[in-house]
Amino acid sequence: MNKYISTLFIGASMVVGFSSCEDFLDREPEANLVPENFFINGENLSAYTMNYYGLLPSHSSNAYGQGTFANDNGTDNQVARSIPSRFAAGEWRTSNDESNWSFGNIRGLNFFFNYVNPNLEDGTLAQTDLVNQAIGEAYFFRAYQYFSSLSAVGDYPIIDDVLPDNKEELLLNSPRRPRYEVARHILADLDQALNYLPETSSRGKQGVNRNVALLLRSRVALFEGTWLKYHKGTALVPGGPGWPGKAEDIAGFDIDTEINYFLDEAMKSAKELGDKMVGKLAQNTGTEQPFSSTLAPLNPYYCMFGEQDLSSYEEVLMYRAYQLESPSVSTQIQHAFMTHGGGLGYTRGMIRSFLMQNGLPIYAAGSGYNSAWENDGVSATLQDRDSRAQLFVRGDTCLMSYLNGEEASTFNMSTLLTEPGNQNPITGYANKKGCSFDYEMAEGNLRATTGSITFRGVEALLNYMEACVEKTGAVDATADSYWKAIRTRAKVDADYNKTIAATVMANEAEDWGSFSRGSQVSPLIYNVRRERRNELMAEGFRWNDLRRWAAMDQLAANPVNIYGMKYWGTVYCDPTSPLAIKSLDDDGNLVFLAARVNPDGDGNMSAQSESDYIVINRVTKNDNYVWNGLTWTRAQYLSPLGCQVFTTSSPDGDRANSVVYQNPGWPTLPNQPCTDLD
Repeated sequence: MNKYISTLFIGASMVVGFSSCEDFLDREPEANLVPENFFINGENLSAYTMNYYGLLPSHSSNAYGQGTFANDNGTDNQVARSIPSRFAAGEWRTSNDESNWSFGNIRGLNFFFNYVNPNLEDGTLAQTDLVNQAIGEAYFFRAYQYFSSLSAVGDYPIIDDVLPDNKEELLLNSPRRPRYEVARHILADLDQALNYLPETSSRGKQGVNRNVALLLRSRVALFEGTWLKYHKGTALVPGGPGWPGKAEDIAGFDIDTEINYFLDEAMKSAKELGDKMVGKLAQNTGTEQPFSSTLAPLNPYYCMFGEQDLSSYEEVLMYRAYQLESPSVSTQIQHAFMTHGGGLGYTRGMIRSFLMQNGLPIYAAGSGYNSAWENDGVSATLQDRDSRAQLFVRGDTCLMSYLNGEEASTFNMSTLLTEPGNQNPITGYANKKGCSFDYEMAEGNLRATTGSITFRGVEALLNYMEACVEKTGAVDATADSYWKAIRTRAKVDADYNKTIAATVMANEAEDWGSFSRGSQVSPLIYNVRRERRNELMAEGFRWNDLRRWAAMDQLAANPVNIYGMKYWGTVYCDPTSPLAIKSLDDDGNLVFLAARVNPDGDGNMSAQSESDYIVINRVTKNDNYVWNGLTWTRAQYLSPLGCQVFTTSSPDGDRANSVVYQNPGWPTLPNQPCTDLD
């Protein structure tokens, strides 16, 4: 492969890899395969598409980590000690990294269609159930890859052929297409997937099926519809002032028509799936002790996130299973859950967003909330709240695991002051979503086999609710039934109108999702977003949600701090309290632990002069870009393209003549910050 094709199709192997692929491991490398003899039966097609399952999110085996439950880090939902430099002016810079301009997976899937479609037409390939499933998977994964690129960089080339190794041909296909065209192309691929995919995959719940494609389709349509709505009138949408594309590429384009189209499509796909799911949500029994001593599930809603085998949960549309026999595919997340805090924590804003069980915000008259509870610790703060907060946030002292029917480990706040920053519960509000209580999986770092949920049906209900409200400004009968089902499962009064009436937006400003384009949204839209936030906490949705809502503009004018729990003046720093943070000294004696306030050295707590609450970005100045608060630049809603793209996509190597444009506000030279958009 010469330099031209390797440039446009960086990493352009025809398949993702062979590691997950059963007997396909024994086949000769694809470069040596004879395609005419390969794409002729369902077994071969299935083996080929199996390799693309690696595109989907799964638990990481990184030390001390919590797998996918850490994917909300770096947002207003949850944080680690190191807050991303993108929240410091001028620190996110361009580079030559072309990872967001990689077409290898798309090329490999186009290669698949290049042979499969003609073989179907001439009868070389019989259209069996297995063949149909593989074709559906190929359309699904091409859509998934395109969506990953669309969500990161926006406008993108649409390439459905295997291009020849010819520079003129490659340059002809390199120009970016307007983002709404890319989104429509993704929906078209998913329509094709729906035509082929079965209701139940031959791979069980570890395979893509029709419901998974419906859910992704609703996700893509909602993303694009809301992106166009909230970024309308800016350079980040086609035709907006400063948009770098060509006027002829958007001839006849009407942004309001596109917004309505995508929101309609989101509602359509979400409803088809949501109507199936609304009665199949995992039961929340309300018990805060979700497993018995024998690890029998006591609360299915909680256990759905922490068990190994998730096939019995109807709400789980697809998940990734792990094998203890193969350390490379088992994970470390239970070690993080049961022995320390995983180096992350929910923010104060996340905790404050949870309603009381009576459906009222904590500040509302009659809610029953008492701010003095925060002086008495996390467990007191969470009393009488939405059960999702009680289930998925660790209390002051709580059982975390069993071993042979006996209590094996308990969590207490001592880890806040004793563990290093990559392990402690950084905000004091420690995550419990995903903890399995099986200590055998924590005993060795690589022994966890907790299933990793890839697609969960409740998202369809949330997608419909949001698309409906964004398009119509009201809650229709379907959205009403979905919203009540979610709140009933959460043990919160199902009357969401009571919540909306009691919502004071000024009191919700700590929630970035209460904003779009620097102004707060209506209480109705906000409460739909609140429901999404609370239900999908720690599942990796927040960053894309904030971006599509344009929910960070207000940070530019008013940099903010990120707060954790209340520490100073509470039971935690009172040596006489049973909840005082204590630990064993070298002689085995229980001793009170005082926080170290030393931002220039080895401090582990922000100063009381800053706030009685932990100020996460003001614990230490070491390598800390956000000591003075988190800020934002609008250009950063889109990632920059790697700067090497502009020389390799130029006819003469001069970046000024590139057929590919950079995203608004980003330079084409490496190591440069973005500029703000008008």
